[in-house]
Amino acid sequence: MLKDTKVIAAVRNEAELKSAISSKAELIFDLSPNIISLKERAESVHESGKKLCIHLDLAEGIGKDRYGIEYARTKGIDGIISTRVNIIKAAREAGLFTVQRFFIVDSHSLVTTVDAIRSSKPDMIEIMPGIIPKVIKDLRQNLTMPIIAGGLIDDISEVELAVKCGAAAVSTGKQQLWNM
Repeated sequence: MLKDTKVIAAVRNEAELKSAISSKAELIFDLSPNIISLKERAESVHESGKKLCIHLDLAEGIGKDRYGIEYARTKGIDGIISTRVNIIKAAREAGLFTVQRFFIVDSHSLVTTVDAIRSSKPDMIEIMPGIIPKVIKDLRQNLTMPIIAGGLIDDISEVELAVKCGAAAVSTGKQQLWNM
């Protein structure tokens, strides 16, 4: 689905959708789909030569089951985004493109993510957060309490980066980092 660009437009409202349609993005993620505007949004995206994936978990008025998936397919969407294994499997069975979204917060979630991917076999996966150092910087600028960065910290360079970005400390299960 991604040929000429590496950026996917993620939209939450009509104004963002219009902007995405006129952008270079080839793929649009609709993060606030609803049953009433689904067909119209899919048609406007397709008229621009782009593809539309809806985040079914966040859809209003559309069932989070195979009937909801089939309904969305009949309205012209190209794919489904979901965090749920059963939704991804059902969307694949319906012939839709699938993107499974994962929130990686620690090493255990990394293991469960791999297991889920092997079970659901999505076309693509989305890993969140995409850039935690930026989040630390943003929070540091807006908050006064100390920030602790935790999860997926494996080596000293990651500790140093988190501290450089404004974290007061890092929590980690990696024992080799406990004595630094």
